[in-house]
Amino acid sequence: MKLLILTQYYPPEIGAPQNRLHELAVRLKAKGVNVEVLTAMPNYPTMEIDSRYSSGKIKAEVIDGVQVFRSRIYVSKSKSIIHRLLNYFSFVWTSYWRGRKLENYDYLMVESPPLFLGYSAMRLSKKLKAKLIFNVSDLWPESAEKIGVVNNKVFLNLAYKLEAKCYRNATIVTCQTKGIVDNIRERFPSTKTHWLPNGVDLDFYNPQKIKANGFRKKNNLSESDIVFFYGGILGHAQGLQVVLEAAKIVNKNEDVKIILQGAGPEREMLMELNEELNLSNVLFLPPVAKNEMPGILKEVDVALVPLRKLDIFQGAIPSKIFEALAMKKALLLGVDGEARHHFIDKARAGLFFEPENSIDLAKNIIELANNRAQIAEMGERARAYVQTNFNRDNISKDFLEILNNN
Repeated sequence: MKLLILTQYYPPEIGAPQNRLHELAVRLKAKGVNVEVLTAMPNYPTMEIDSRYSSGKIKAEVIDGVQVFRSRIYVSKSKSIIHRLLNYFSFVWTSYWRGRKLENYDYLMVESPPLFLGYSAMRLSKKLKAKLIFNVSDLWPESAEKIGVVNNKVFLNLAYKLEAKCYRNATIVTCQTKGIVDNIRERFPSTKTHWLPNGVDLDFYNPQKIKANGFRKKNNLSESDIVFFYGGILGHAQGLQVVLEAAKIVNKNEDVKIILQGAGPEREMLMELNEELNLSNVLFLPPVAKNEMPGILKEVDVALVPLRKLDIFQGAIPSKIFEALAMKKALLLGVDGEARHHFIDKARAGLFFEPENSIDLAKNIIELANNRAQIAEMGERARAYVQTNFNRDNISKDFLEILNNN
């Protein structure tokens, strides 16, 4: 069996889709599937082509046994919608012309968002005689509309039509959460769907094997500090202002430290707000490579995961949850719906706070800071739950069965 994964985002970039798709590719490869990847020159999240690739000489490489083909992409640090569209559509164009030179495949699996890559995927699937798998990790354009990132009605109408066309042309639509599955089934009842959740490599994120890497010492954190850690994109969807507002409320508790690690479109605004609030308990750190994350998580106490209070996020499960729980970290979750059901109600792996409610968040920060034994108990339950329900090995095995039966 031959599978081509088409995605704008892939290692050595860091991020949720990059890790998820690569981990799936490696596991399918180990199970005998001939997996190859067609992707862009790495540039995310800095929006600069990685210096190792800037000459354009690396057009193909092998990463962990997986053959990776690369095509050019337009990148700009500008946040304007024009430059963002140029970024997306440049890869739509170059990926098609790069991909049409490849051999035929049994399946072509495309990652959305960006939804526009569906244009390239539909044409390539015909050219390469491959069945199309449309992998939805975020309901786009619905989420972009509800967040307020996209407001143009003509553009939204075109995007919704593209979304429907992609689903109609797909042999199967794979969905990262059950909420996405339910949404697509309700709107497109004839579309065949499969829940393909994110998960975790339990061996890579194993607290018994990972040693502390000096993260606390490097960042002037004492052993007595209770460290609440957010690691990921500093974007519109996360609503991270609530974290800074809560930090202001708990600022007198000297043992509480809050870390925001990552990059994204809201980083500058958040740092300005942090300065405006005159916070001494919040630390901003740059993103790091995947191999550094287990050592960092080893030294923090609580994983902090917020999202904005929008109905669209009722079915969201941020990927950063899985790694933290595998490392036996308690969860402070500001995501209602599916994530709350799994990790708070069923796993009892942390506390829930109402999204965008800084008072509720501050109350839960204080509760955990005053009960370290509770943090440890939550951590034990956290790893046990993801080990049973979100093991990447089991997820890839189930997906392979789907491929074999279509």
